[in-house]
Amino acid sequence: MNYTELKKAIRGYVENDFPTITFSDSVTTFTSDEQLDTFIKQAEQRIYNTVQLPIFRKSMTGVFDEDNPYLSCPPDFLAPFSLALIVPATGRRYFLLNKDVEFIREAYPVPTDTGRPRHYAIFGPTVNGAVISTNLSYIVGPTPDIDYQAEIHYFYYPESIVTASTSWLGNNFDSALLYGALREGYMFIKAEQDLMAKVEEKYTEAMSLLKTLSDGKDRMDTYRTVQARLPVS
Repeated sequence: MNYTELKKAIRGYVENDFPTITFSDSVTTFTSDEQLDTFIKQAEQRIYNTVQLPIFRKSMTGVFDEDNPYLSCPPDFLAPFSLALIVPATGRRYFLLNKDVEFIREAYPVPTDTGRPRHYAIFGPTVNGAVISTNLSYIVGPTPDIDYQAEIHYFYYPESIVTASTSWLGNNFDSALLYGALREGYMFIKAEQDLMAKVEEKYTEAMSLLKTLSDGKDRMDTYRTVQARLPVS
């Protein structure tokens, strides 16, 4: 199901064209497409934060510089999955343990003490004068004794079907996306409770199947994480 088909399905299910709304200032409007785009994006956000499919992960590389324990997170970073360091001389990869910043500060209280990092945390945002940065950073302990290449795996929000026209959800699990958007649409028009209950039931059913895929069939044992693993037959 692509973006055009999804919008058509939403209008058909709800039996509403979602006409343009003009607000009290007689200038600001909320067009039909804007309304539908909001429903779809809200549904995507809810789905991406409910399941952890491999398709919602991304990998990239960076460098932890010598004597600098910080590395900026990617711009589209949502949550960490794993962080590994590669020793330049040998090419050996070491996976770090995910902790919190307080652990890093307590375990490695002297920033000038260096060595091969063993733990990492998510640090930030930072304050520069009166400006608060929205960027997060990785912090490792101990402080790197040499330059290490970093292999970063993280969760992110894939591009919305609204702007990309197609998406993994639309192509592979459109029921979750459709009923998630319908859920938002019915709330917007303040639908009857029986309709709300029915679409909620169908959304829950679709998400249960997607959860079985993401936390069951697509996931085996993990090395050092506490991700959910659902048994499947």
